[in-house]
Amino acid sequence: MPEVIFPGPEGRLEGRYHPQKDRDAPIAIVLHPHPQFGGTMNNRVVYNLHYAFYNMGFTVLRFNFRGVGRSQGEYDQGVGELSDAASALDYLQSMNNNAKHCWVAGFSFGAWIGMQLLMRRPEITGFISVSPPANMYDFSFLAPCPSSGLIINGTNDRVAPPQDTVNLVNKLHEQKGITITHECMEGAGHFFEDPHMDPMIDHVTDYVRRRLTENTR
Repeated sequence: MPEVIFPGPEGRLEGRYHPQKDRDAPIAIVLHPHPQFGGTMNNRVVYNLHYAFYNMGFTVLRFNFRGVGRSQGEYDQGVGELSDAASALDYLQSMNNNAKHCWVAGFSFGAWIGMQLLMRRPEITGFISVSPPANMYDFSFLAPCPSSGLIINGTNDRVAPPQDTVNLVNKLHEQKGITITHECMEGAGHFFEDPHMDPMIDHVTDYVRRRLTENTR
């Protein structure tokens, strides 16, 4: 998989870019967990999401936020990381301007950034939020949430308690014109340690495949 370096707001950003042969392939960007708690683009959840999208025919980019790995800059409380994600999407789109579908997937802190990116970029047609930390970050900016997506978490999540995720989903359910699908996986922790990783990825794959055939927002 090609390593790529592309320009971000604070200098270079390091990523892994996985193109399809099909020029019209849908595109997806995958966002990693918290940089200050060891989050990188090679996190297992992020890596598995990346390959799930690739195996469904997407051209995929995952990358390190500023200050992580070979990405320049330093941690910026989520503000700069949102700008990094926007730059990554710009880069992905610049090489795939025929893509009809654009998805964003994020894990934990990356889910929070991904949902903010969703608000800024109307071209995003779907999202996957894995273990969104609804207890740590304010998600009230999702008013209204512009596109349908899947929120997935585990009943044994000690980092982001399941009830906070349920509250977030219930708020989003009240909005018209979009559908928020929620999967709460029995026994899974925040990081979907085995044996929960494969079933989680299966849920994501089933959901995305269904959305692609429906062609709905």
